[in-house]
Amino acid sequence: MREIVVLSGSPSEFSRSEKVLKYLGSLLEQEHFSVTHISVKDVPYEDLFLGKYDSPAINEIASSIQNAQGVVVGSPVYKGAYSGVLKALLDVLPQDILQHTPVLPLMTGGSMSHLLAIEYTLKPVLATLKGYNLKGLYLLDSQIDKHKENPIVDVGILGRTKKQLYYFIELVNNQDAIVLPSY
Repeated sequence: MREIVVLSGSPSEFSRSEKVLKYLGSLLEQEHFSVTHISVKDVPYEDLFLGKYDSPAINEIASSIQNAQGVVVGSPVYKGAYSGVLKALLDVLPQDILQHTPVLPLMTGGSMSHLLAIEYTLKPVLATLKGYNLKGLYLLDSQIDKHKENPIVDVGILGRTKKQLYYFIELVNNQDAIVLPSY
């Protein structure tokens, strides 16, 4: 069974981005993937704050990501970028942790004025970790109802989200036949 890691960069207890990530994880499970959810909230804060790249928790996260055939990374927009706590986690992971791995980036934000945050902040850091970035998804808070099982309430956005997810699935399933570019 192919492994997918879903990484949430939201420090919030009731996050829209995390709710969407969990929904995408459930869709992946329906497609017979084994899904591991990792949240920055579950990482000991001292490991992140002190940059303990060799801590057991960080090693376990790194191992999960390295063994995954695909990674979905999501974060809310904070001050025009992904969350600082996600950056802290990415900083303590090995430099090439995403090498040859399809990565589906996702961000949520309050307005369209933050749309480019995914292009100018999240995707570059994932590429630095050698990930193969897909186009990615940006969802407005108004398009998400975090109290529903399927939190994406905008039909058009739901269709686009599923299209990106199924393209991600295709890349993961055909990874052996496709030569992903190295960065």
